[in-house]
Amino acid sequence: MARLSVSSMTVGELAANCWFLTNEETKETLVFDPGDEAERIRAYTEKMGWTVKALILTHGHLDHMGAAEELRKWTGAPVYAMKAEEPLLLDAKKNLSVFIAHKVVTLKADRLLEDGEELKISDICLKAYLTPGHTPGGASFYCQEAGCVFTGDTLFCGSVGRSDFPGGSMSALVQSVKEKLFLLPDETRVYPGHGQETTIRYEKQYNPFVK
Repeated sequence: MARLSVSSMTVGELAANCWFLTNEETKETLVFDPGDEAERIRAYTEKMGWTVKALILTHGHLDHMGAAEELRKWTGAPVYAMKAEEPLLLDAKKNLSVFIAHKVVTLKADRLLEDGEELKISDICLKAYLTPGHTPGGASFYCQEAGCVFTGDTLFCGSVGRSDFPGGSMSALVQSVKEKLFLLPDETRVYPGHGQETTIRYEKQYNPFVK
């Protein structure tokens, strides 16, 4: 069983969480939502002595994928995203880059995933859940071994993501949380795209959006 650790940094003007799931034995890490500040992310991984093995996107909005292309060039690590999110990644209006950065930013993922697909990268096992609502191809990535789930902008501490962007749906968002995320063990730690971490148990009890 791999010895896993989780760390994070907040990047960009929209204060998005970039998460690192690391195999401490091999010093290989998975980077979730590299949204901005590619050089800072690279410098951190180098300081820690890690090798980046994958860049994993919970969804395609600029503040969660804006540094992925540069990091892919530097590290050679492939980009993973849900198949249903590909149209958004390739459209600068849908991914909000023309509105946030006032420029066209698009990204082609190396690996497109299906709902429920299981991955093993650097002896780290993940399960990809399609959790639409914030975006059509929004995803949450569960690591049973580490007891955590990376939820992007689907589930926050005491809240959920916005549903008023292109392709968003509040009913789909609530359904994703109730029918996918709330089926995970109560003690599962939730690492969201913005704000502080939480647990599935806490959100079941106190999140007013999914009561």
